Amino acid sequence: MTINKETVKELFEAGAHYSYTKSRRHPSVLEYIFGQKGKNDIFDLEQTSMMLEKAKEAIAELTKADGQVLFLGGKNEARDIMRNAADGKGQPHSCARYIGGTLTNFKEIRKRVDKLEKLMADKESGALDKFTKLERLMIDREIADLEQKFGGLLSMKKLPVGVFVVDPEFENKGVAEAQQLGIPVIAISNNDCNISKITYPVPANDTTRKSIKYIVEQIAGAIK
Repeated sequence: MTINKETVKELFEAGAHYSYTKSRRHPSVLEYIFGQKGKNDIFDLEQTSMMLEKAKEAIAELTKADGQVLFLGGKNEARDIMRNAADGKGQPHSCARYIGGTLTNFKEIRKRVDKLEKLMADKESGALDKFTKLERLMIDREIADLEQKFGGLLSMKKLPVGVFVVDPEFENKGVAEAQQLGIPVIAISNNDCNISKITYPVPANDTTRKSIKYIVEQIAGAIK
């Protein structure tokens, strides 16, 4: 694969090459390390650019027949970026604490999402006006709670064809569920991540907003 020098430059400007200390490095990441600056690892951005291109090609292929990719970005630095990117492409997302079973127990999770959908529709139509003020307050609280947990999954009517993750160590539960079901995982992965089982890893800085934003926008932009 030809190295895109412009992508390498943009990755550098975004600070995607900065990593954690060598002592935190997982052995699976070694081949993507260019060297060290002080005690910190520095990613080889030529390799990162090629892995990013592979991830973009994968997500384009996965979504070409209207398949959905679930965006997982619960860490503080990634939440807004992932949520906005997913919403902009009409993709489901879980950008808070991951709810166990979202993938492996999808039918039960979907029941909760359906309840949220019905309550929201009833509120919009005025069907809740028959309840007392106190009852409506309790319903509003239930809607808020369900929306916080499951609001990003409203469009996910079936299991996704892929999962896109910022930091697979942080999102280890979601990654494990995807792997259990054979769902491909695309992941921005720092040097502390075990990328040996990630389908399409992008070895890069997953802790600063500028790096995350650049890579997320690149990958989301490839969605058909």
